[in-house]
Amino acid sequence: MPEARTPAQIEADIARRRDELAATLDEIGVRMHPSTIIGDAKAKVASKVDYTAGRACAFANRVIADVRSQFVTDEGVPRLERIVPAAMLAVGVLGLLTVSSKRRRA
Repeated sequence: MPEARTPAQIEADIARRRDELAATLDEIGVRMHPSTIIGDAKAKVASKVDYTAGRACAFANRVIADVRSQFVTDEGVPRLERIVPAAMLAVGVLGLLTVSSKRRRA
């Protein structure tokens, strides 16, 4: 059979529970404060942006590596059979753009 508690023990228990409740209410107040909510939202957005930027960077690196592999061998030697036609195409497009812009001015 449990022992009967003294009034001092009951008062001490009430004081302890009051302190625990006050701490809990303080914590809830901090968590629900608008600046805390805004800070948490900013952190989540920053995390998503970092994740998305990281994925975009990885994708860009893969694309660059794929394009590079089209124009350079694994040993680092340029593939002239692919570079020369691409360069000629680029020069042709730039020439057409130049002629087209001169015709618009005239």
